[in-house]
Amino acid sequence: MSLKRISLQPALNPGAEVVAGQGYTIIAPLTAEGRLDLDAWRANRADCRVYRLHPDPAERADGWLTHRGNRWFFRYDEEEEGDDENVYRLGDHVFREGEYVTVEFHGEQPLTYKVVDVSEL
Repeated sequence: MSLKRISLQPALNPGAEVVAGQGYTIIAPLTAEGRLDLDAWRANRADCRVYRLHPDPAERADGWLTHRGNRWFFRYDEEEEGDDENVYRLGDHVFREGEYVTVEFHGEQPLTYKVVDVSEL
């Protein structure tokens, strides 16, 4: 099992406040089809990370990719980094360049992000 580095940058989000340098990096195992590999994640949870990128240091965070029930979350370890971020149907997404993912940031308007890179770690 090899981990992948998945880079997400904001897509067009009309009416939403999006700044340059905002995005996410996800470290996770993927299946041959490009979907999150639940079994490989279970075997390597500690290595499956999430980094919230932002030009404002107060908005940056690092944490873990977590799974509960049939849903995936971005989980942060410090209270000031905010609650877990729900990722809409993350397990259904194919992580290939050009695909889209929706993330709900602290209960604000969900934003759509574009997969801009998937590479070997």
